[in-house]
Amino acid sequence: MKTVSILGATGSIGQNTIDLIKRRPDEFDVVAVTGGHNLEQLAASAVELGAQVAVTCYDEKFADLRELLSGKNVEVKAGEEAVVEAASISVDWTMSAIVGAAGLRPGMASLSNGKTLALANKESLVSAGQAYMGHAKASGATVLPVDSEHSAVFQALIGEDMAALERVIITASGGAFRDWPIEKLKTATLAEASSHPNWDMGQRITIDSASMFNKAMELIETKEFFGVSSEQIETVIHPESLIHALVGFNDGALMAHVGPPDMRHAIGFALNWPDRIELPVERLNLTDIGQLTFRAPDDARYPALAIARDVMEIGGLAGAVFTAAKERALDAFIAGQIGFMDMAPVVSKTLDKMSAQGGLQNAKITLDSILDADKTARIYAGEFATN
Repeated sequence: MKTVSILGATGSIGQNTIDLIKRRPDEFDVVAVTGGHNLEQLAASAVELGAQVAVTCYDEKFADLRELLSGKNVEVKAGEEAVVEAASISVDWTMSAIVGAAGLRPGMASLSNGKTLALANKESLVSAGQAYMGHAKASGATVLPVDSEHSAVFQALIGEDMAALERVIITASGGAFRDWPIEKLKTATLAEASSHPNWDMGQRITIDSASMFNKAMELIETKEFFGVSSEQIETVIHPESLIHALVGFNDGALMAHVGPPDMRHAIGFALNWPDRIELPVERLNLTDIGQLTFRAPDDARYPALAIARDVMEIGGLAGAVFTAAKERALDAFIAGQIGFMDMAPVVSKTLDKMSAQGGLQNAKITLDSILDADKTARIYAGEFATN
């Protein structure tokens, strides 16, 4: 039986992971689940899975969670340190699905056990790719990608010689506004940005899809995870969201990963790796689909992509600054402080300011330096978002 912990159990990735585990209850022993404000879902998942520990990251929610789990034989904890403690429990497989920089420390703690980490937290590699992958190597841990795009690349590279790799093409749906006139984007509302045409995801990642900040992060993730150069990474708009990525080799061949827009595919691959087993996802009928379309991304519509290129060029702590500023800009948009098209300038200005101050490129990459850069970037981004 495989022991499992789910960090970020109440989000869409966490709930899809739970869906797969519930279908084969005799094969998995869930040790810990963590979450945030959604205590009812966290408690229900803990009971349903028979988890030993349930943790909310908010100290002030401890009493509420304890009440929900009263008499359920589940240990209740609260606070950021409690989440890290839960992540430190040695299990065979950990899902890292905490959103944002909050997932950095728990993910690193899990890697210390030398087991398998299924990584859905984008910030881990964007902010701390060098430290993350270095720590995994030192501890003997295996990191498996859970983003559909990186899972696709990972699968396409199985059995291949990395020396023959020529390019990686990451596809993007284009988000909610892919067909909008550019001038209309300035007046896009929160509700409009929170509705994805293809995927069922949480609000924040759905908005990131509309702005393509999620794809910008995925470009940086690709560089860090697979060790390729920024020049080898391409992006194309693929509205059908059926080809998740393509890998090109030096003989001109392209290997494409094709599948339905269902996160259980990537999660299931990581959950069962190195084996493939049957998954409850749609089987595609190519004749019904008829055609697949592609187009180049418009830089004016998606300025986040150019910022990602700058981040890869700068290196060092630039990724930490990027993710922190992006989160703060997104907070400001959700709060109605700035418009949809104001998010990219906030991030760009923050990156420019901290880069001009020096120290980003040649900084020593440690968890402390990453968190310090994150904190400073949030302050600057907050200032740019309110001025």
